[in-house]
Amino acid sequence: MEEKHQEEVVVEESKKEKKNKHLARIEVLEAEIKELNDKYLRTLAEADNFKKRIQAEKVMDKKYAASSFANELLTPYEQFSKIVEFPTDNDLLKNFLIGFKMIKDQFEQVLEREGVKEIKALGEVFDAKVHHAIEKTSDKEKANGIVLEVLQKGYYFKDRILRPAMVKINEWSEDNGQN
Repeated sequence: MEEKHQEEVVVEESKKEKKNKHLARIEVLEAEIKELNDKYLRTLAEADNFKKRIQAEKVMDKKYAASSFANELLTPYEQFSKIVEFPTDNDLLKNFLIGFKMIKDQFEQVLEREGVKEIKALGEVFDAKVHHAIEKTSDKEKANGIVLEVLQKGYYFKDRILRPAMVKINEWSEDNGQN
């Protein structure tokens, strides 16, 4: 009888060991499922972020697609603007220049409608974000850091700088170069 009892104990212990092994295996598998689920959710989030980033880039590309075209138009536009302002006493030439000025104004309106705006510089405080100082002068009669002359106009394209304004600024100090 005792042998039977020992066999039952051994069988019961064997069942407990199997049960413990199964429980341990279940824990391992549950941990693995949790880890895989986390990876899956992270991958989904990354894919969603990627889609959003691509969509935002498409919107930005579309918004600024014409910026290089606008930049290319600036040089002929500025040359045309200089010609229109040409001083003359010849009445026939004045009439032509009036017509050209009207065309220049239309050209300017189209550029503005498409998002090209001139950067204000003359008489403004120098701002390195939108002005590029090419020359400087020391005139104590005028405010320090003020743009005295615009050597080349600068432009925005929508909310970006297409080209900074090239300027001459007034810069002086009380030391007058002695320090």
